[in-house]
Amino acid sequence: MGFFGSMNVSATGLSAQRFRMDVISQNIANVDTTRTEDGTPYKRKITLFEERTDNKSFSNFFTSALSLTGADYGNGVRVSRVVEDQTEGTKVYEPSHPDADADGYVTKPNVNIVNEMVNMIAASRSYEANLTAMNATKAMLNKTLEISK
Repeated sequence: MGFFGSMNVSATGLSAQRFRMDVISQNIANVDTTRTEDGTPYKRKITLFEERTDNKSFSNFFTSALSLTGADYGNGVRVSRVVEDQTEGTKVYEPSHPDADADGYVTKPNVNIVNEMVNMIAASRSYEANLTAMNATKAMLNKTLEISK
């Protein structure tokens, strides 16, 4: 993998983790939303990733695998989709709440603030790791240019 390929892999990781942080922020912002547009409590959203592919033909993949530069090590990551967590939220007895059912219980969103904060820290660390890899690649490129002078 060349310099630009490794920079591209790090850049896709940065973009994916930024998007994940946006989704986590949306979950945290809606921790108390008991009624959405469809009348149900907010459902926690989860970001799913997958490997980016560039649909290489087998002959191209085989040729790159046998070349002196080495095999194709990947193309990075992308967000494949955002899904809703279908677990039920907790029920809290609040008979005066406008969204209370006939028994006086309000169904809260299935967002656990502690889990969201842990996910946010993990996404932040992944972002930092991708940034560190990108900076290391830049440093290697700069050293290579200095050596060639």
